[in-house]
Amino acid sequence: MAARRIPSLLSRSLSAPSTSTPRFLSPGKNPGRGRGIYRFSTAAALEETITPSVQISYTQHLINGQFVDAASGKTFPAYDPRTGEVIARVAEGDAEDINRAVAAARKAFDEGPWPKMSAYERSLIMLRFADLVDKHRGELAALESWNSGKPYEQSAKSELPSFARLFRYYAGWADKIHGLTVPADGKHHVQTLHEPIGVAGQIIPWNFPLIMFAWKVGPALACGNTIVLKSAEQTPLTALYAAKLFPRGLPPGVLNVVSGDGPSAGAALASHMDVDKIAFTGSTETGKIILELAAKSNLKQVTLELGGKSPFIVCEDAEVDKAVELAHFALFFNQGQCCCAGSRTYVHERVYDEFVEKAKARALTRVVGDPFRKGVEQGPQISSEQFEKVLGYIKSGVESSATLECGGQRFGSRGYFIQPTVFSNVQDDMLIAQDEIFGPVQSILKFKNIDEVIRRANTSRYGLAAGIFTKNIDTANTLSRALRVGTVWINCFDVFDAAIPFGGYKMSGIGREKGIYSLNNYLQVKAVVTPLKNPAWL
Repeated sequence: MAARRIPSLLSRSLSAPSTSTPRFLSPGKNPGRGRGIYRFSTAAALEETITPSVQISYTQHLINGQFVDAASGKTFPAYDPRTGEVIARVAEGDAEDINRAVAAARKAFDEGPWPKMSAYERSLIMLRFADLVDKHRGELAALESWNSGKPYEQSAKSELPSFARLFRYYAGWADKIHGLTVPADGKHHVQTLHEPIGVAGQIIPWNFPLIMFAWKVGPALACGNTIVLKSAEQTPLTALYAAKLFPRGLPPGVLNVVSGDGPSAGAALASHMDVDKIAFTGSTETGKIILELAAKSNLKQVTLELGGKSPFIVCEDAEVDKAVELAHFALFFNQGQCCCAGSRTYVHERVYDEFVEKAKARALTRVVGDPFRKGVEQGPQISSEQFEKVLGYIKSGVESSATLECGGQRFGSRGYFIQPTVFSNVQDDMLIAQDEIFGPVQSILKFKNIDEVIRRANTSRYGLAAGIFTKNIDTANTLSRALRVGTVWINCFDVFDAAIPFGGYKMSGIGREKGIYSLNNYLQVKAVVTPLKNPAWL
């Protein structure tokens, strides 16, 4: 997530809330500063929710350049997690819809102009798309927050600029993808060609719908592939809106978007014999199913970005106030619904008690409320299912004898809001220290020395990311090399740039997304060998 990086949200959270109403919100429903925004400790009911004025225009599948109904005629509801109310009904994709989309993508790749188009022409189409995203940033941000519950300021000021930046980044790569001339023993000319892989199936999650759209669609298009993308059934709206923005220069069938659930549409895509590659972001459990379906069908290439239980390590030399703020951000950002969330906060015993008290105090001041109100830091969880899951983990923490410092309950009387929750005295064998909770629950553990925390941090079955907070460069170097994770943030967290690769070790996935590394996911390497007759040199 480039351009304005997510850590900028951290500094913004320290400033006073604005009283202005964001663009694309209905006028006359901004009651003023302080109203409708609650510190969670008040346990007050939320006021009337703000209704975004953006129009929900696209609810059908996008197949072969046209919006079409599901083959079955069925639809499913898209919800507003602030209230649990239905805001739209969306075409419900199944295997037949996937078949239609794959057929369009296959024809566009085998017979269409896209892979034969010059790389420069492809880059210009992607750049024009990024310009259109900037033009429609308000509508996209409003839809993203309405359907997912994340703060509007986060969507509009961080995620949408990052979305456009990612497409500009990959547009820049399009005409710089090339093979090599390889010296070989004997009289042969050897070259390698980097060719598009073909039809790419892509399945994106609900926590960052637009950002994950960019992470996957950007490199696939830059490499000359065609795409069938399945959005998350919880958040189908922005993928359809974004896909519609592509300029007319994008040939029909190059980008197809199907809405539907995992067991029907997702499984059909992963097992389809005419799909050459599958990329998935989501839970580790579902990732295993995707991998199995890909292997049992045509052994298609697979990229998986899966779960995490990232350690955030606060060393004994830490400035506690700064460490508390960064650890708070690392866990609670996006309602805790982040695969790389710093959900195991390891704190050195020398500063542990002070850290716990200040972490509790910071959680008690976290602003929970309608994500369309200025100054709100935390909106609702995505769904009733996720809401109940998080509350179940909180109950598990209490029953395991962890100390509940604050929170632990529903916030308000409707929607899927949960109080920011902090546990101390957490032990490694507790479920809240092992499982990916995906909610606003901070678990604080105590450690004595570096060797101990390395061993404990690496015990997890996950290996997505880690955070280190220390003044000592030797400590930082020791930890960053010892931790078995794909990303290490030192004295920062959630720094996502288009050029920085992202992915995990162990059960956190296969492959890398973003940066130059993601191009490899969508390319085949071909060696071409030609005999040389009487060469002047070898």
